[in-house]
Amino acid sequence: MKIMKFGSRGPQVQFLQLALNRAGYGPLVTDGIFGYRTRSSVQAFQTGMGLGADGIVGPRTDRALMPWYTGFTRHTLRRGDSFYSIARMHHTTVRRIETANPGLDPYNLPVGGTVIVPLSFPVVPTGIAWTSEVVARTVIGLAARYPFLEVDTIGRSVIGTPIPALSLGTGQNRVLYNAAHHANEWITTPVLMKFTEELAAAYANDGTVWQYAAREVLAGTRFFIVPAVDPDGIDLVTGYLTDGRFYDSARAIAADYPDIPFPAGWKANILGTDLNLQYPAEWEQAREVKFAQGFVSPAPRDFVGTAPLSAPEARAMYDFTLSVNPALILAYHTQGEVIYWKYLDYEPENSRAIAYRFSAASGYLVEETPYGSGFAGYKDWFIQNYDRPGYTIEAGKGTNPLPLSQFERIYADNLPILVLGAVLTAGT
Repeated sequence: MKIMKFGSRGPQVQFLQLALNRAGYGPLVTDGIFGYRTRSSVQAFQTGMGLGADGIVGPRTDRALMPWYTGFTRHTLRRGDSFYSIARMHHTTVRRIETANPGLDPYNLPVGGTVIVPLSFPVVPTGIAWTSEVVARTVIGLAARYPFLEVDTIGRSVIGTPIPALSLGTGQNRVLYNAAHHANEWITTPVLMKFTEELAAAYANDGTVWQYAAREVLAGTRFFIVPAVDPDGIDLVTGYLTDGRFYDSARAIAADYPDIPFPAGWKANILGTDLNLQYPAEWEQAREVKFAQGFVSPAPRDFVGTAPLSAPEARAMYDFTLSVNPALILAYHTQGEVIYWKYLDYEPENSRAIAYRFSAASGYLVEETPYGSGFAGYKDWFIQNYDRPGYTIEAGKGTNPLPLSQFERIYADNLPILVLGAVLTAGT
């Protein structure tokens, strides 16, 4: 966490403002500016929590805010407690508490034991900029609410940030979805996180996701979701990383490319390697193409790296894919509202038909990858290695990073794709 006080700015302040609103100490505009109203809300919260009301968010205040970051709290059981009384105390529902505590007998609650209490709001925020901290705290919250959701760390970034993967479902069919290979395409991260939450909630409540019963979908398929392949790059683009040697190094790299805005135009990992040009699928051809374009050394985008899989984030994604052995992959990018489905002359069985089903449900066009971007990508390697359906989904339209005002439409367009990716491969 970062210490926040009057005058602080950035996505961490947005997350703070959201947490204060959730806790009932708003309303605040989540503008990322720690001004007078935010300071007053922090002081009111600190007073309510019995903390010194200095208006500074340090470690103690951060810990006190944690339930409103992660979406759950812990209740120590007392004599006479019941799920019903706990639900009323925390303004939540018995169903949520039952889901989060499958090992507890509601008729024999152990005095002194602990109950996970999900709060009344969705865990995944969709109206603020995302950072590695938002990813980490949201993952914690989802895992607490839905204990059938498994969480793993598939690797670490250059800086050492964990790269989480979430999985749910019990079926033999396996699909693997990832987002944010490119830093300034981070809006795809909350797309996958919101989908994970909606799918888990629908399963817990015997509901539907898009047009399908969640329990049936998860009985046939196991989903593996990597929401943020490039956490360091995301932090740079959204303004969470603003100083230190890695920031200074990135800024120096960007200075050699004055036509690419910094940090908004940054697609690469923090060392200037484009992660979606890192896979062993004609990597040498990608190098030839990008070198001819002038990207011969670390850059905000389009530098292929020193060798395939030389970036730790790409290596983590590669190794994880091998361990999952999925029937289908989706790699989320922005922008263009396009579905890229093919690599060279590879045409895996059913891949064209699935692409057109995705198109019909989303309104996105089906196209072949342009030559200049057609080598060494994650989708390319997957198709080459497995001869199975793999897709790059270019969500939204405009200039990256896309504004959050597009999020709801992007999510609505892509929810059918996310569901159909499992439905159309189950049983194959």
